[in-house]
Amino acid sequence: MRIFAYWNKRLKSLMGNRVVITGMGIWSCLGTSLEEVCQSLYTGKSGIVLDPLRKEMGFRSGLTGQLPTPELKGELPRSQRVYMPQQAQYAYCATRDALRHARIDQDWLDAHEVGILYGNDSTADAVFKSVSTIVQKKDTMLCGSGAIFQSMNSTVTMNLSVIFRLKGINLTVSGACASGSHAIGLGALLIRNGLQDMVVCGGAQEVNAAATGSFDGISAFSTREDEPQRASRPFDRDRDGLIPGGGAATVILESYESAVRRGAPILAEVLGYGFSSNGEHISTPNVDGPRRALEMSLRHAGIDLGELGYINAHATSTQVGDTNEAKAIYSIIGDRRIPVTSTKGQTGHEMWMAGASEIVYSMLMMKHGFIARNLNFEHPDEDSARLLIPAERLDVHFDTFLSNSFGFGGTNSSLVIRNL
Repeated sequence: MRIFAYWNKRLKSLMGNRVVITGMGIWSCLGTSLEEVCQSLYTGKSGIVLDPLRKEMGFRSGLTGQLPTPELKGELPRSQRVYMPQQAQYAYCATRDALRHARIDQDWLDAHEVGILYGNDSTADAVFKSVSTIVQKKDTMLCGSGAIFQSMNSTVTMNLSVIFRLKGINLTVSGACASGSHAIGLGALLIRNGLQDMVVCGGAQEVNAAATGSFDGISAFSTREDEPQRASRPFDRDRDGLIPGGGAATVILESYESAVRRGAPILAEVLGYGFSSNGEHISTPNVDGPRRALEMSLRHAGIDLGELGYINAHATSTQVGDTNEAKAIYSIIGDRRIPVTSTKGQTGHEMWMAGASEIVYSMLMMKHGFIARNLNFEHPDEDSARLLIPAERLDVHFDTFLSNSFGFGGTNSSLVIRNL
């Protein structure tokens, strides 16, 4: 028995721990509960609107994803709320719901070492308000005691780790629009290597004019303002730019042994994580970088392409980005008819949140037996025509999906998830 136990332990150390998802939560323009978001995906609902305030401010495009601001008064004391900017509030709600979904209460968190890795790459509104106060009032003390904590990029992880009294790794992942995906991938690596049993992972993005003005200034956004819900057009020949969105999404990653031990609902397994850097232009993506991330994720997952039932594309509705991703995907799958869609047709580009929210969206589709339509895909171009991009919902069963996230600076992340 001792010999068996020894070799079992050795084998486990060589292979690593299995990493599973035991809870999810989301605060999105498609809804603020898993049920509401799933229904929006199923019906093809768009969360994009025209914001008049942005036009008054001189924005080239006033289009944005629209979602409610959480009402946390009565749920959290003012001494905690004062430190939380918009994206930290979104992240709190998503994480609260994900922990409940995973059947984890505060007593369990207090008794175990749980980590947090969350994607967030800027905190614009809080910085803008603090600097504006200083300039107008000529007194730094009028910024308020919470300003510094709201202004830091690590605001989400510092707030959530305090609120939920987390004692494991506490780190913000700053990887542009791949931040949320990298957070999940890195969390999986920590668990696989036995450094943590559980990590709260996700991504958050504030939704306000301060956060997106500089994007508008480089003409990144669609100007199809007369048809807000038809403006985000991933892979479509007539796309003219992305739509900013945001919110927060959280997934609870846990070792398989930990999940079984506590009788947790095991939703899926994180099979593979692939990453790369383009090593070229700071804002223009290429084909080689995404292709290498895709290859690595599949190699890490150890699956055959025939097992892949769905690809959630990064495709943001920009000309070059969508074209190069279509080329990268085709270079991997060839003529295999694997459905490929971008949920950004419904949500716009949720930026730092997107890599996490699209795991939640894909999980909901996998669990409920459908693939949401690639909204507003009416006219394929030369590259998207080579892929199976459904313009209508597919009611199909699939057990394994791959999700892409790419960001400024050429950072790329791909995740492979399998149903359990």
